[in-house]
Amino acid sequence: MKQSKKISARGGLLCAALLCAATMQAQDPIIQTKYTADPAPMVYNDTVFLYTSHDEDDAQGYGFKMLDWQLYTSTDMVNWTDHGTIASTKEFAWRKRDNGAWAQQVVERNGKFYMYCPLHGNGIGVLVSDSPYGPFKDPLGKPLVWQQEHWDDIDPTVWIDDDGQAYMYWGNPNLYYVTLNEDMISYSGTIVRVGKLQHYQEGPWFYKRDGKYYLAYASTCCPEGIGYAMAKYPTGPWEVKGYIMRPTDRTRGNHPGIIDYKGKSYVFGQNYDLLRLEMEEHHERRSISVAEMHYNDDGTIQEVPYFKDTKLEQIEDFDPYRRVEAETMAWGYGLKTNMFANGKGVYVTNVDDGETLRLRGVDFGRRGAKKFTASVASAKGDCSIEIHLDNADGPLVGTLQVQATGSQDNYQEMTCEVTDAKKTHDLVFVFRGNGKDLMNWDWWRFE
Repeated sequence: MKQSKKISARGGLLCAALLCAATMQAQDPIIQTKYTADPAPMVYNDTVFLYTSHDEDDAQGYGFKMLDWQLYTSTDMVNWTDHGTIASTKEFAWRKRDNGAWAQQVVERNGKFYMYCPLHGNGIGVLVSDSPYGPFKDPLGKPLVWQQEHWDDIDPTVWIDDDGQAYMYWGNPNLYYVTLNEDMISYSGTIVRVGKLQHYQEGPWFYKRDGKYYLAYASTCCPEGIGYAMAKYPTGPWEVKGYIMRPTDRTRGNHPGIIDYKGKSYVFGQNYDLLRLEMEEHHERRSISVAEMHYNDDGTIQEVPYFKDTKLEQIEDFDPYRRVEAETMAWGYGLKTNMFANGKGVYVTNVDDGETLRLRGVDFGRRGAKKFTASVASAKGDCSIEIHLDNADGPLVGTLQVQATGSQDNYQEMTCEVTDAKKTHDLVFVFRGNGKDLMNWDWWRFE
């Protein structure tokens, strides 16, 4: 189901330019081609792997429609590459229903990646992969945890302590934990019921920093903020400290994910800001945002303003002189992404006249780019990709004329000259053509 795009497409280039400019003034959702929720970031090999749940475009009202989990990666915190669906409820043969792919988390241990997944109403399962990109498989054939007397078993979060002991917390409305065994797919002892911390709702995020243990969570309801507690030991007792982000009517729900990355700390959360570009009517179609976060000397956390009141700084320039997947972007509202039929790779689709795709902080160097190549497929052709600097109405440095390739899945490499693309700029691709579904786009590079 494609978004109505009443801002980006119907408003034409002017509205697209205004919308792109607006993203530079505030931290908007970092993923715009899908509705994403329940951010679970993991730092691995100097890259942020952001695992998310996925609200379907046709979710209605207050009912969740969640069938799979998605993956995005970044090395600069503002430009994100879409890796598509990495697992779904179908990986669990014992599931009772397909809908229910709620908040998960992935952790690495000894070269394997463990994905802890709630299947709403069916407990918490675990998947394992040899790669952070998957494929993920079920090693147990049954839930890791399932307290069948209630539906509290959601939102697992896992941390491996310095001594090698791993813990899994979870729960709504009560908080629980177990001590995981070294195999990460079983646990010792019994399930411990912590109960309900002050203002605790759900979505715990458990981690350790500078010798202190933290438990962040969706707090207060409704609306929800992000609260947190601290402890001296991994099993508590927990002392509630307050809010990382206060509840606000500007968003209805929240769910934290927290990391340190390249010398900075970040808190991820969720909101309905992308949906609000479409309508005021409520549907469970959420989106993920992120903001920088700061600690005090005593380890407590400074309150973070609501995401739209923050600005996220890019932490390294983007290199355009390599193969770049087209589904890498800082902003691409109105576009969609899809996976190739063989499940290997993602492409940009639903490309309409006047829409844009933006990357932030692209470093063309002192000498600058001379050539642009893209792998595209277009059934009807007679369309183009304009290459602009800074904004959609900024300097035009090249235009790639897209010829007909016979079908939307017959990709061909096409090239154009580039002039005056030097130093560091935001890069904005503007799509031109007659109508909608102009092309599918796989990758690009500058030379």
